[in-house]
Amino acid sequence: VPVVESGGGLVQAGGSLRLSCTIRRDLPFRLYNMGWFREAPGKGREMVACIQENGVRKIYSDAMKGRFTISKDNAKKTLYLQMNNLESEDTAVYVCGADLLLGVSDDSCEGHGSSHWGQGTQVTVAS
Repeated sequence: VPVVESGGGLVQAGGSLRLSCTIRRDLPFRLYNMGWFREAPGKGREMVACIQENGVRKIYSDAMKGRFTISKDNAKKTLYLQMNNLESEDTAVYVCGADLLLGVSDDSCEGHGSSHWGQGTQVTVAS
């Protein structure tokens, strides 16, 4: 499995969780733009946050700005998503992606044919 997520679970509304993502050791973690997406029941995949390979540029979905923080530790080869003030609407499977395309003139973030994806970690927020 090229990408593995961890850190999901059940939390009360207003609580926090930190998700982690690691990739297969032979893949060049430090060269990848990476990101978090989520899939809720009945909804398509939604971009949560993405980060440039060097950690400088970060892109957030408007619904997550101010509550979620994405970070990338190239030394530890780990991607993080700190989620604070969680809401019931944040309940979803959170999927990590590696080798993503970040928009040049806009805040888009998407995968392509060579991107790597994990199987996701479930986050459930109880109201």
